Amino acid sequence: MAIARRKLLQSRQVGSLLLFLCLSVVGAAAIRYSVAEEMESGSFVANVAKDLGLEVGKLAARGARLVSEGNILHFRLHRKTGDLFVKEKLDRESLCGKADPCVLEFEIVLVEPLQSFRVEVRVFDINDNAPVFLNKEPLLKIPESTPLGSRFPLQSAQDLDVGLNGLQNYTLSASAYFHLHTRFRSHGPKYAELVLDKPLDREEQPEVNLTITAVDGGSPPKSGTAHIRVEVLDVNDHVPQFSRLVYHAQVPENSANGSLVATVTATDLDEGSNKEITYSLAQNPEVILQTFQIDSETGEVRLRGSLDFEAIETYDIDIQATDGGGLSAHSKVLVEVVDVNDNPPEVTVSSVSSPLPEDSPLQTVVALFSIRDRDIRVGGKITCFLKEDLPFAVKPTFRNSYSLVTDRGMDREAVSGYNITLVAMDTGPPTLSSETVIEVLISDINDNPPVFQEDSYILTVQENNSPAVFIGKVHAEDLDLGENAQITYSLLPPKSGDLSVFAYISINSDNGKLYALRTMDYEAIQDFQFVVKSTDGGFLSLSSQVIVRVVVLDDNDNCPMILYPLQNGTLPCNDLVPRSAEAGYLVTKVVAVDGDSGQNSWLSYHLFKATDPGLFSVQQKNGEIRTLRQISERDPTMQKLIVLVQDHGQPALSTTASLNILLVDGFSEPYLQFRDPFKHPTRVNPSTKYLVISLAVLSFLFLLSVTVIFITHICQKIKYREKFTIQEHFYDDCNFSNNLVQGGASGSISQPCPYEVSSATGTGNCEFWFLKLLMPNFPFPRGTGEVKTEAGSSLPPDSDRNRSRGSEGHAQVSDDYM
Repeated sequence: MAIARRKLLQSRQVGSLLLFLCLSVVGAAAIRYSVAEEMESGSFVANVAKDLGLEVGKLAARGARLVSEGNILHFRLHRKTGDLFVKEKLDRESLCGKADPCVLEFEIVLVEPLQSFRVEVRVFDINDNAPVFLNKEPLLKIPESTPLGSRFPLQSAQDLDVGLNGLQNYTLSASAYFHLHTRFRSHGPKYAELVLDKPLDREEQPEVNLTITAVDGGSPPKSGTAHIRVEVLDVNDHVPQFSRLVYHAQVPENSANGSLVATVTATDLDEGSNKEITYSLAQNPEVILQTFQIDSETGEVRLRGSLDFEAIETYDIDIQATDGGGLSAHSKVLVEVVDVNDNPPEVTVSSVSSPLPEDSPLQTVVALFSIRDRDIRVGGKITCFLKEDLPFAVKPTFRNSYSLVTDRGMDREAVSGYNITLVAMDTGPPTLSSETVIEVLISDINDNPPVFQEDSYILTVQENNSPAVFIGKVHAEDLDLGENAQITYSLLPPKSGDLSVFAYISINSDNGKLYALRTMDYEAIQDFQFVVKSTDGGFLSLSSQVIVRVVVLDDNDNCPMILYPLQNGTLPCNDLVPRSAEAGYLVTKVVAVDGDSGQNSWLSYHLFKATDPGLFSVQQKNGEIRTLRQISERDPTMQKLIVLVQDHGQPALSTTASLNILLVDGFSEPYLQFRDPFKHPTRVNPSTKYLVISLAVLSFLFLLSVTVIFITHICQKIKYREKFTIQEHFYDDCNFSNNLVQGGASGSISQPCPYEVSSATGTGNCEFWFLKLLMPNFPFPRGTGEVKTEAGSSLPPDSDRNRSRGSEGHAQVSDDYM
């Protein structure tokens, strides 16, 4: 157990020593590491985050990932720590074959912003393969007459390792007849030749057995053996001779199978069967045997498999010519594969940033890709461009790597995505190209405000509507997508600060439907307007406004209102019509208005009921009441008319006006009041009755107070008159022609005079009788000796009556009013 642990520890130490990390940056080209092959899966390679100068966690935050050509990854990246590990056991021979150095390339791609870093990991060879002979027991037939120093090439051993770990030398078991000479090929492994040191004697020793060992340069070295059996032939005097020791041929790599490569010829001076020569491909590696074939009789070397300049550029073919006696000679055919432009450039996209915001700035990296042309020697310069005119451009970054960047502004509303065709083309000849399509979607940003379908809206609502009734809808559209296109509607308060519009209108914030919150009254408001705002749901929201005007449609909900004659429940004034009036005489005019509008306010007048329907007529349009005929003595003095006033609404509304018309002989007859014969006795409201009683009591108390005060004042007057012994009448006769007023001791006018005053309108409506009391004169100012009459005339100060009583009366009046 201890020995096993020690061996395990030693193996780990050896593995650690073989792991050599090499970080080097050539300009900004690549980050390079080195590892040994056969490392176990999960072996640590390096910390990429540290080498890139990034903080721990940045790789995960920026979505780091590995991208390789052919999508074959041999490593894995731990995003949180930035450590790079071996994904699977590395076998340099299967990865790179005989190529040295063996380099695995991949890219580390980061997003936000989009970056890529090229990484090269060199896989160092370890000595894990021993040299192997394909033919473990080769047979050599050598005539016994073969001269000393003759050389016999042997099959090369194959070692998959390279460098010092590859095939280094051959050794031969001890032999008295041969020694071993190692030789090099221009292309291919070393090979050995047997050199004859001692003449062969078939009769003495017909067969010689040798052991050849191939040794590599590893530590410890590994080896492979083969057992050579040399058969000594009878004497054949002449050996076949090739016309050339080395044949050269050039074959295009696109040559078809069976194409002639070269023709070798050999001659033999012997006769008979010893002169017959057979050609063969002897002692050649397996790859040559799979690629070429030779006609054993003609010596024509032809293609057996396909050629690939990018894999193998030259072939070293060993040709053997054997005569009938078993003697053989060897020659070489060096085949140079001519490269032709048969491989179009290959585009490998390592990363694509999609979707791409439509407001991305210019030179934003959209994708990273690389181009490889296997015909690099003949393909010429590689050009890369876009097939169509798109807002993108190809920008070279470093060796064979490019980036796709934005070149112009983008608008998602115009183009929501692009299929970008990359064209990679070489210069040939012939010119070859390849196309690769990169799909890039454009993501939306909030760059379009909502737009209403109309510049302004006019909605109508019938008055007397039900509350919360739907009256219309506003609609706006947003060219953006998702939340940027989700529109919210709202009402804006007026600039004046009047918020009354919110009491009338409500809007559904989701769909823009408008509702009337209250019942509209056309007579109060005919129309009003407000502003609706539409706002999208973007991060920086955009909005637009539109004016909405609501027109209230009139409903026939108002009856005509009589302005004249007044219909207030009191006894109406009588319109007077002289009996001498002719036909067509204008009696009066009914005036009415309607609070509605339009057709609902058009009024027509009709005679609904009359005492004598044939006496009066009503003009339908203007409401004028005229006589239809001459008034006769037989017509009743009192004429009662009921006029119907009707509007033109649907349904029509109407009201009536009552008029009393008195037929008189002249306008001096007293005013008469008639009970309305058409009115029925009305029931008095109890509250009205109590109010009338209260007013009567108050009036009685007021009159009583005035009477008491007046009597008291008269008594004082009598007392003063008796005291001064002044006998005089307190009242003057009112029948004086000039209506003079004489101031007595009391200084008042003696008695009122009646006057008859009659008043009539132009249509003879009413006649009144007025009684006007003569107001008492007020006391004169001191020192004034004249008395003014009611008409404004004055008595002369030197009149007899005034001279005899002026001063006395004046003093008496002054005493009374002091």
